[in-house]
Amino acid sequence: MFKIRKAVPSDAPVIFDLIKKLAVYEKLENDVITSVEELQQNIFTNNFAKVLMAEENGKPVGFALYFYNFSTFVGKPGLYLEDLFVEPEHRGKGYGKSLLIELAKIAEAENCGRFEWSVLDWNTPSIEFYKALGAKPMDEWTVFRLDKKGISDLAGK
Repeated sequence: MFKIRKAVPSDAPVIFDLIKKLAVYEKLENDVITSVEELQQNIFTNNFAKVLMAEENGKPVGFALYFYNFSTFVGKPGLYLEDLFVEPEHRGKGYGKSLLIELAKIAEAENCGRFEWSVLDWNTPSIEFYKALGAKPMDEWTVFRLDKKGISDLAGK
């Protein structure tokens, strides 16, 4: 039995564990510097993000973490999917697609003008999966990032 539900504060340790597993899959395990406590504070107290949990027979097998942004061109909020992860042994059962469908329903209910996410260039299985769902790559855009030090450096100028 499979179900999707909104995460609750007691899910923070499971979310953290799934984030670490995602980082291993993406070969970015050294980039995980957060903690269960920080996730609990920023997701459930500060409401900076929201999480959907995917469960099989009551056991968490995946998650989707998202938040809202805003498009000045569209003049509406957008839903931004930060991370989607399904445990490898539970892939191929439609759980990732179900999470994306649920997010699309949320975006539609919230009158979002866009539903966006990023994917690593080498992640061909995910790229093909997203294209099969009708998503279009934004090849003409380049993502820029300032890390914590970069933010401090820029803020101090």
